[in-house]
Amino acid sequence: MVKDIHVVMLPLSAFGHLIPFLQLSFALAKAGVHVSFVSTPKNIQRLPKLPPDVSALINLVALPMPAVDRNLLPEDAEATGDIPSEKIQYLMLAYDLLQHPFKQFIADQSPDWIVVDFSPHWAVEIVNKYLTGDNQKRIRSSPESLTSPPDWVTFPSLVAFRNYEAIRFHPVLFGENASGITVGQRLAKLLHASQAVAVRSCKEFEEEYLNLVPKIMGKPVIPVGLLPPEKPEEREFTDGSWIKIFKWLDEQKPKSIVFVGFGSECKLNKDQIYEIAYGLELSELPFLWALRKPGWAIDDPDALPLGFSHRTPGKGVVHIGWAPPVEILGHPSVGGSLFHSGWGSVIETLQYGHCLVLLPFINDQGLTARLLEEKGLATEVQRSEDGGFNRDGIAKSLRQAMISEEEQPRRDRVREVAGIFSDRKLHDKYIDGFVEYLKNGIAKEK
Repeated sequence: MVKDIHVVMLPLSAFGHLIPFLQLSFALAKAGVHVSFVSTPKNIQRLPKLPPDVSALINLVALPMPAVDRNLLPEDAEATGDIPSEKIQYLMLAYDLLQHPFKQFIADQSPDWIVVDFSPHWAVEIVNKYLTGDNQKRIRSSPESLTSPPDWVTFPSLVAFRNYEAIRFHPVLFGENASGITVGQRLAKLLHASQAVAVRSCKEFEEEYLNLVPKIMGKPVIPVGLLPPEKPEEREFTDGSWIKIFKWLDEQKPKSIVFVGFGSECKLNKDQIYEIAYGLELSELPFLWALRKPGWAIDDPDALPLGFSHRTPGKGVVHIGWAPPVEILGHPSVGGSLFHSGWGSVIETLQYGHCLVLLPFINDQGLTARLLEEKGLATEVQRSEDGGFNRDGIAKSLRQAMISEEEQPRRDRVREVAGIFSDRKLHDKYIDGFVEYLKNGIAKEK
């Protein structure tokens, strides 16, 4: 048995990627693997606290974010959620400059494996230079490429189609940009060089696709399980508003509340927020909405339609700013969620057996929503031919998912699948299998 495996994690500077990589780091550390989690200082500071049982095995490595023209990228911008969408290409430019301090870190540490996101194509040259020499530890093929968690191979059935959709619908982020290399080029280079691909999935949910993708890629595709986040045993809030909100939740009927949240990556415009608000009002369902205050609402205290709060007192709560999604979704009064269908949020929601009402916006969220609908697990808000949605569609989807008698089979199906998503022993076995793969890879090089 190989001991003291050292794995370096290198996610993209986006919290939809940082958090899943951190969850995988927790799981590996619990299995006895030493992990170096690499990001920038501000991102490291904003990560959740390390659990006491794994803190000794996880090293948070803060590499300074390289500077670019401050007219293009604000000095304090270190993640995609810090900036408007049109600035993300400049964040990618700064992220690519991380290759220089990362190169020195790898030269000093000589880890056994590097687990990367779709983005750092330059990691290939670093591994070739520092980890494949005759007198050094050897990775049999360049870096280990973890393309999910993040979303690039989250649903393996959509590998080829997924990137086309991303480029077609979001050209600023995924087309030609300031970095001079597209997402497709980054991903192709890493997939070609990597020894294996790890995916945040399990055969109990999509065995047919996990059997198909290795044939397409010509290399091992290793499911690492769904990595469901654990609900904290106790609520620890210093913010008085959340103490009041949870007291309100405690007073509501079981499975009655719709949780609404679109995270930090979906930057909603005024019309979109207003239509969601009116849709919640029309649905007449109780709700809790965690709303990230948009940049266009600096002078607007609540970013909501005039009179909305006065028309929905006691029926719904809107909180502007950060929210604890796992604690909210784990509350017994919550029964459904209206969100963007990001894969991490899907896992958080399905593990509790909640109704899924999906309103996808960016990247592969539309494809994820489509797959969940096909599996009979979700209701997607209808859009017009130009991609727009309205309040009536929001209200109809919410009522259909939460209270329609015709949708009871779907609710039953969700509760059935929740048994898979919440089965921690099952997902721990997948981590054990991944660790065994890492051990065997090192052993064969000795």
